[in-house]
Amino acid sequence: MEMKVQSAKEIAGTVKAPPSKSYTHRAFLMAFLADGVSNIRDPLYSEDTLASLNSGIEMGSTVKRTESFCSIQGVGGKPKTPYDVLDLKNSGTTMRIMTSLAALTNGYTVLTGDNSLKTRPMQDLLDALKALGVTACSTRKDGKPPIIIKGGFKGGETSIKGNVSSQFISSIIMAAPLAEQPVDLHVEGEFISRPYVMMTLELMNKFGVKVDYDKTNNSFHIEPQSYRSADYTVEGDYSSASYIIAAAAALRSDVTIKNLMKDSKQGDKIILDIVRDMGCEVKVKNNEVKIKGQGMLNGVDVNLQNAPDLLPTVAALGAMADGTTHIHGVEHARFKETDRIHTCSIELAKLGVSLIEKKDGIQINGGVHGGVVKSHMDHRLAMAFYTIGLKVGGICIQDVSVYKVSFPDFPDIMKKLTAG
Repeated sequence: MEMKVQSAKEIAGTVKAPPSKSYTHRAFLMAFLADGVSNIRDPLYSEDTLASLNSGIEMGSTVKRTESFCSIQGVGGKPKTPYDVLDLKNSGTTMRIMTSLAALTNGYTVLTGDNSLKTRPMQDLLDALKALGVTACSTRKDGKPPIIIKGGFKGGETSIKGNVSSQFISSIIMAAPLAEQPVDLHVEGEFISRPYVMMTLELMNKFGVKVDYDKTNNSFHIEPQSYRSADYTVEGDYSSASYIIAAAAALRSDVTIKNLMKDSKQGDKIILDIVRDMGCEVKVKNNEVKIKGQGMLNGVDVNLQNAPDLLPTVAALGAMADGTTHIHGVEHARFKETDRIHTCSIELAKLGVSLIEKKDGIQINGGVHGGVVKSHMDHRLAMAFYTIGLKVGGICIQDVSVYKVSFPDFPDIMKKLTAG
């Protein structure tokens, strides 16, 4: 499916940010592990999060869902071996976290997904789990999915490199309370995307699990314990809201986004500082963000080490700004749904953007026109290019429907704002 984006002179109105994808994944999976029934309010039902919810169902939890509410009967720390291979579609988060959780069964679990998911690196996680008595391997012995996990999670000590994926760390610490023995995990070297691990700890605490985190040594200690059921309301998603924020910053606008928490642990909250630095007016209240755009932005220098998912958004902003934007510190964005540094670079070049692709980012000289671009089946690219289309018009995005991975209401919300 392709979509032609109509340019808009201005956008205005009040919208609610979609629920956080990261928190929804974690809430669904912790509720699945817990004793008793958990109530998750305002969850995100998207292709990615449904991969997590359905994994829990396949492994023994029962779920009752309405549009704004999800009630989950947990398995009390004893997941069942799935009846069949689990197809996790495009969800890297589910693949990483379920690899450790599947070791809590007493059989063999096979995890697979779409072609993009089969390119995601997993070997560092498999190696770290081995030291904890977990037998897991890549079917093709290339360190990538499909992954086979044998039930059995002993515990003990292990370490993992911190510069590949924070999801590996979240995966181990989420399964660790249900291991036979205490677990000590040491993060070696640079600890990228740390805010995502802090989100995991915050939610584990809500589900009654205590983790000792030594900030100085970047190490975690987890004693055997149980997840307790919880009532939890999912906050809005700064990653998904970044496309609304970018559009509001690039155009003449008066936009209010509700359900974005001021004291959120989400690393992508930095998008507010970025558009402010680019010359946009941003006001933050307790749980809403107001943006007034003048349709003029200037280039910035930004390190996205802790917010790699913002790369496509900031690249789009840089293309629409005056002057040069330097994005750096984000080499790990090469291991997402696509190599985002490369795919953003080649597609922006099709729109006349002058840029230099660097090892850990992109240098972009502002100036962009219409054209035909591919999403590369990457939801974040599809939505980032849409914001450019609103600014310059004449942009046609191929394979645009992939936005459903994280933000199913995206076109509706954008239409509402352009009509406003």
